[in-house]
Amino acid sequence: MRLPLRKHPGVIAIAVLVIGLLLWGFWPQPVQVETVAVIRAPLTVTIEEEGRTRVLDRYVISAPVDGVACRIQMDVGDNIEQGQTLLTISPLESKVLDPRSRAEAEARVASATSALELAQDQAESAKASSVYYNSEVKRLRSLEEKGVISKSAYDKAEMDVLTANATLRSTYHAVEVARYELEAAETALKYTAGTVTSDPAVRVPVVSPITGKILKMPRKCEGPVRTGEALLEVGDPSILEVEVDVLSADAVKIKPGMKVLFDRWGGEQPLEGIARIIEPVGFTKISALGVEEQRVLIIADFTSPPELWQRLGDGYRVEARFVLWQDDNVLQVPASSLFGYNNGWAVFVVENGRAKQHDVEVGQRTGLIAQILDGAKEGEAVINHPSDEVEDGRRVTQR
Repeated sequence: MRLPLRKHPGVIAIAVLVIGLLLWGFWPQPVQVETVAVIRAPLTVTIEEEGRTRVLDRYVISAPVDGVACRIQMDVGDNIEQGQTLLTISPLESKVLDPRSRAEAEARVASATSALELAQDQAESAKASSVYYNSEVKRLRSLEEKGVISKSAYDKAEMDVLTANATLRSTYHAVEVARYELEAAETALKYTAGTVTSDPAVRVPVVSPITGKILKMPRKCEGPVRTGEALLEVGDPSILEVEVDVLSADAVKIKPGMKVLFDRWGGEQPLEGIARIIEPVGFTKISALGVEEQRVLIIADFTSPPELWQRLGDGYRVEARFVLWQDDNVLQVPASSLFGYNNGWAVFVVENGRAKQHDVEVGQRTGLIAQILDGAKEGEAVINHPSDEVEDGRRVTQR
């Protein structure tokens, strides 16, 4: 015989408890969310890239002649003045003569000596002929005046004088040529490597074109140099510019005169500047992830007082932020609170403990912040990083 359930209150209590637990387990629970307030604050849209400083005008001092450069008694960073002699270059020493070359050089000296003696003998002969013909024409002049000889005979004598004088001058020139050839042969024999001479070496001075500092020294020790070989790089580090390479897609957004902020340069406050040149030619650069990127160089100048950035030098690293857009009173939310909806954007606003979807119109955006033009009001709480569990009308609770 079955007993009524009312006579077993324990069974009824257990059944009610099980049903309550089932209802509680399957009842929709509020989603824990993180909320942020819609606020008005300044907003700046920038393009950030790494740059480096460089001296505006730098000069590469090269060797003007072949020779041996002396040891440079200066260091990188030393001050220099315009016109100051930085180093000197001595001419290259002649090559060492081997026995055969020395014998040939001595033979050329002997040959040049004989040629000089021959030219001197010819000059003496031409001088004697000139003296003879000059005396002869004097003798015939008186005879021609008396009519003893014909006019043609006297003219022939004058022609002989002119010829003799010209021959004499020619022999004198031949003597000079032979003397110079002898000097050249003796010089080739005298000035050879290993020969000690008392003549001082001629040194070509290399002077500084500007007042500034030494920036780079490709070589410091003494040694042979060729014409055009770089010896020093100099410049004035008090006149700096900044070169920044940006993506070509970002470069088209930047215009000359645009404001630039320089961060992480070592000082406490950012430095200010303006973009001066956007180079018209791009180049390919491999990123840290191995991706080929088209980059463009942008040259910027400092506008902050020089005393703030004089500690910077050539090749120093800075972080450049090109200011594309800026406003001091912007209604904004974190970009992480936005999600795509119907080819637009939307946010979840918390109202009375429930999530309400609001379509919003977005203006300017940075990587973290988005400008709200319509769809949200200042002070409203929006859900940051909404998950898939958040739906329109779903109960939510603050995490």
